[in-house]
Amino acid sequence: MSVLTINCGSSSLKASLFLTDGSRRNFRYEHISDDKAHSLQNAFDQLLNDLGPDKPTLVGHRFVHGGDITDAARSIDDTERARLNSLIHLAPLHLPSNLLGLELCHRLFNVPQIACFDTAFHAGMPALSKRLPIPDALNLHRFGFHGLNYAYIAKTLPGIIGDSARGKVIVAHLGSGASLCLMENLKSVDTTMGYTPAGGITMGTRSGDLDPGVMVELARHYSPEQLNDIVFHKMGLLALSDGESADMQDLLASQSSQARFAVEYFCRQVRAAIGALAAKAGGVDALVFTAGIGEHAAEIRQKICSPLTFIGFSLNPELNRINATQLGMAGSKPVVIIPADEEIMIRDLCFLCLGMPLPACRNIPGERPY
Repeated sequence: MSVLTINCGSSSLKASLFLTDGSRRNFRYEHISDDKAHSLQNAFDQLLNDLGPDKPTLVGHRFVHGGDITDAARSIDDTERARLNSLIHLAPLHLPSNLLGLELCHRLFNVPQIACFDTAFHAGMPALSKRLPIPDALNLHRFGFHGLNYAYIAKTLPGIIGDSARGKVIVAHLGSGASLCLMENLKSVDTTMGYTPAGGITMGTRSGDLDPGVMVELARHYSPEQLNDIVFHKMGLLALSDGESADMQDLLASQSSQARFAVEYFCRQVRAAIGALAAKAGGVDALVFTAGIGEHAAEIRQKICSPLTFIGFSLNPELNRINATQLGMAGSKPVVIIPADEEIMIRDLCFLCLGMPLPACRNIPGERPY
């Protein structure tokens, strides 16, 4: 089977086509307008054109939130589509795009569609990690996100650092959305994001965790719709830089005091999260950076790791500068970069969902996963 994987983000469409001969084609399209539906339609039109004669026999979709289910993937029928629509309030920045991508693919390709869930990797977290300190009768708990990429890290890391991968590992998924995950024996035991993708550390336009009293105060001044917009679109790095930018590349290039403040704030929060997860685990054996900022921003990695020598991490400046796979100085615990690749996990989950053996995969020369 040839599998097309679809990752409809809040600002881009990423896709990969895994062909029957084991090759892979990667595509990325940025949204070019505030009209998300129009932009995504244009992106899919371009994808269809770029696919040429190569057409999928199966389409797998990344869904940021799967709700309370523990399934890593599900075939999409009318019942499942309705269930996913009922979850939009849990991830309003992502699920509308995920669902729109599903609808557009349904129109373009008359083939089975499978949803793969970011929340599933964290479904086995212990109660101490999942429970919120609120009345249990409210039936709200922490989910965790970025699970498709964390699953890919868990699959890939043993081949890079060997047995240490099965110890206590902290993975920092740092992009416009950002979270950290504590893994033990390659399974999630804690993570920074919680009930929605708005929680945890500061992100591009999301604040991360806030004093509940702040939200109560904001609720006195804004309607629920206005507050939802503020929480997902107007906080985080954008607010910390006084509106200069939510993009870390822009902030690193800027000389303004506001931009520098936002950068320092972000790095301090990531350090704090690493320290907290290490304390929960009683130590840490390895640190992994992934996603756009984690993979490409050497200055951010340096600022995060510089004060972490007390838990055994120190970066080799030259290896860090060139974004090498292994960044640690001699004597340091492993510090690793693994490029994010949700797409290959989506492909694997599609085959597993259908009860089929996993195929081999190779990349077309000159191409690499996003």
